[in-house]
Amino acid sequence: MRPRKYGGDGYVAARRLAQIGWPVAVAALAPARGDAAKAALEWHGPMVPFTPAEAARVDLVIDAVFGAGLQRDVPPEISEVLAAARRIVAVDVPSGLDGATGATRGVVAPAALTVTFFRKKPGHLLMPGRVLCGEVALVDIGIPGAVLQTVQPRCWQNDPALWRLPRPNVTAHKYTRGHVTIVGGGAMTGAARLAAAAARRAGAGMLTIASPTAAADIYRSGDPGLLVDSADIVSLLADERRKIWVCGPGLGIAAAQAVLPLLLASGRQIVVDADAITACAGKSAALRGATVLTPHAGEFARVFGAPGPDRIAAVRMAAALTGAVVLLKGADTIIAAPDGRVAINANAPPWLATAGAGDVLAGVIAGLLAQAMPAWDAASAAAWLHGAAATAIGPGLIAEDLPAAIAACLRDMSPPWFATPKS
Repeated sequence: MRPRKYGGDGYVAARRLAQIGWPVAVAALAPARGDAAKAALEWHGPMVPFTPAEAARVDLVIDAVFGAGLQRDVPPEISEVLAAARRIVAVDVPSGLDGATGATRGVVAPAALTVTFFRKKPGHLLMPGRVLCGEVALVDIGIPGAVLQTVQPRCWQNDPALWRLPRPNVTAHKYTRGHVTIVGGGAMTGAARLAAAAARRAGAGMLTIASPTAAADIYRSGDPGLLVDSADIVSLLADERRKIWVCGPGLGIAAAQAVLPLLLASGRQIVVDADAITACAGKSAALRGATVLTPHAGEFARVFGAPGPDRIAAVRMAAALTGAVVLLKGADTIIAAPDGRVAINANAPPWLATAGAGDVLAGVIAGLLAQAMPAWDAASAAAWLHGAAATAIGPGLIAEDLPAAIAACLRDMSPPWFATPKS
């Protein structure tokens, strides 16, 4: 297949494979130009027509037709050739995949292996690109690391190298580890309890559920270490130690509309999830003052509009509008800070798609915030821990399994991923 316009990758791959004994032919879409023309001059093997029949008759096709910066849809006559292949190894990205967004431009033939260079592109991590790329091999081709100083990337793959988890000082006590308050609903009490268990397992020193009087006994029948308080929100906010709040899980839209403005006006750190996001449908300005927003795709669309093919840009826009870290949940969770930083989380297994998992995630974020972790770091770390815990549990996971599994992940992580305690 023809290489990218200025790369010559396909011709180079053909020549190297032929040198080690592989039977190779090149199917050129068009005459090579630029650097590709130089690489083409060094190819002295067979040339074959660029047709579906040729692609179908061989065991392996190297797709070097288009690269990551494609700005138009792949024409059908090219897609048909690649679709006829039995197995594909793609150079940089499968042809038709937008390397910046993971979206498809036309019909994209999936690759068994994608070989990319220097650093991954967002499209290798974002859906559907992550599936279409197959296994991704990141190859060093001699580009010096100093290039990053010029590029100054603002988007990263989420993993523990990106943040440092808090580690309690030897003199720590329950108040220094932070007090999280979760606004509990009167009907769907399980959501707040899941968030509470997760916040405690993530390291919060104290956890209170602010409960309606009618539901207080339900909450008190849960874990004995869980505090329950039926005082009104204004009274609870009078306690300055209540610095971290979670609003939304199982709360109900009407209750969220009443409570959320009080919390946002208080200047505390607020994790806004579920019903509290839906309560602001069409009113993104109503979320200003939040610390972290954790919408799924439907909730995001209700407040900010459909994200469209460039979801990174959409989540960045939402973070800039609200001044909050925005975590768009999904198989490829995107975490954006108001200053434009983005992390893409790609370690979530499919069995994490279960009721209550989002409540757990909100609780983990709150538990890390309570220990003075910066908001973007806390949201990124929580998303990664959420996925790692789900992977460790495996199929059959239910949300109740996650808090203890998250604690196990924290226990098993090596000390370099924890921040040095302050003296």
